[in-house]
Amino acid sequence: MNQQYDLVIVGGGMVGAATALALADSSLNIALLERNLPESFSVDQPLDLRVSALSPASIELLDRLDVWKTITAQRACPYRRMRVWELDEDAEGLIGKAARACATEFNSAEIGLDQLGYIVENRLIQRALLDKLALCEQVTLITDGVVSIDYSAGATLVELDSGESLIARLLVAGDGGESMVRQAAALGAHQWDYGQMAMVINVATADSQQDITWQQFNPSGPRALLPLPGNNASLVWYDSPERVQALLAMDLLSLQQEILHSFPARLGAIEAIHGRAAFPLRRMHAQHYVAEGVALLGDAAHQINPLAGQGVNLGFQDVEVFAEVILEAIGQGESPGSLAVLKRYENRRRKANLLMMQTMDFFYRAFSNHQTSLKVARNLLLGAAGFAKPLRNKALRVASGIDRF
Repeated sequence: MNQQYDLVIVGGGMVGAATALALADSSLNIALLERNLPESFSVDQPLDLRVSALSPASIELLDRLDVWKTITAQRACPYRRMRVWELDEDAEGLIGKAARACATEFNSAEIGLDQLGYIVENRLIQRALLDKLALCEQVTLITDGVVSIDYSAGATLVELDSGESLIARLLVAGDGGESMVRQAAALGAHQWDYGQMAMVINVATADSQQDITWQQFNPSGPRALLPLPGNNASLVWYDSPERVQALLAMDLLSLQQEILHSFPARLGAIEAIHGRAAFPLRRMHAQHYVAEGVALLGDAAHQINPLAGQGVNLGFQDVEVFAEVILEAIGQGESPGSLAVLKRYENRRRKANLLMMQTMDFFYRAFSNHQTSLKVARNLLLGAAGFAKPLRNKALRVASGIDRF
């Protein structure tokens, strides 16, 4: 017999697991499908390459879900400042002075926060959410793979590789950019490739850089540092696919020399490279987030340029609004899977996500070229942002999730 659930969430990553936990105390009978479970934490594990810059709003959500203390007891790195620039600030004389004038630094103290955020390994966030879910009677974790999804409003059939099938009154997509749920429900998407890749490199640094994240723009793409616990950092190098593939092919000593040559001098000495990986830069936005009996959250609904690290933060904002809408509907005696209910979620999230995506695209395209006129204009813009405190703090509050677009 097919097992019936009020809510089936396909994908138990950070967003999918958080969705299940946010609704775990409701009257809904929930199934969470995740085949690839993360390894449990131990202190001697190397730092993962996949990390997220969690905003204060995301941290508040994780705290309400009662997992934030677990995460910080393992590994998390707070940062209080964020610096953005293009020209060589380390140059001597007038060039360096002009470069420093055309830079912007954000500080948590300016908006009354102790931190701007935390850098945390994705695996630790996911593991903490899943461990908490194991204590929830209303949620069943199923580790079988999904073979097919036959969408039908209010009664979607999900076939598993174990031979069992589930019937979902409400189906939620937490299964990423190539979402099977989105495709099964024929929810189309606008998407394109930026023609660039991002390389992530975990390094051990001689200098301690643990309260700041920084990003320098280059015509070939930004280069950034995300602080990690201890004297460690995650470097992000945007460049053409050909350049990134060449970097991936280098031996570690050669790559270390390339980093020292290409990154700002403030990086300091690198003592070791612990790992590296690369991924293509793509943008995707679903034309609709919902249909009768189905909803898209996180990367299944939108994939954003990682320029400002907003990807998972937007996903957690989706979770917060979705759970609020569903719980409100249950309280009012409405069907959680009805199109009228789900449209309330879409109306609150799609436009906000689109505006953030367009903003990141504007900065990405404005800084990713060699045109002299644009170079002058964008550095004047950065410099103006540094002096215009109200504008700078408004941008910071939006990025932190305190204010919304």
